Amino acid sequence: MSIFNSFNINASGLTAERYRMDVIAENVANANTTRTADGTPYKRKVVTFEEKNATPANFKAYLGHASEKYTGQGVKVSSVSEDDWTQMNMVYDPAHPDADENGYVTYPNVNIVTEMTNLIDASRAYEANATAFNASKEIAMKGLEMAGS
Repeated sequence: MSIFNSFNINASGLTAERYRMDVIAENVANANTTRTADGTPYKRKVVTFEEKNATPANFKAYLGHASEKYTGQGVKVSSVSEDDWTQMNMVYDPAHPDADENGYVTYPNVNIVTEMTNLIDASRAYEANATAFNASKEIAMKGLEMAGS
């Protein structure tokens, strides 16, 4: 594995975590959106990561890759899906324009505490990738200094 591979791996982690933070920000911004373009309340979005260049899942393929070097070159966003497993928030507000016949308004399934916890997690992962990137950069600089002397 070359030093440039470590730069690519760390850069992919930085990009993925930044995207995750963007989606979390979208969730927070739409925490009170009761009507989207299609007329339904906003649904919380969830980012899923997967390994780049993941190796095949069967034994024959693993055996075929035995002579090759590690091929996973970081992380990528595999999907952004809507959270269908968390219930929407029902709030009694008969004066609201989106209230149903019983006076209840369906608010998004966004929990600010959960989103802020996820934001802290993504921020720490971003920081860890930045630290690893800087460590790789320092190693490369030391190598260049040693080669130059």
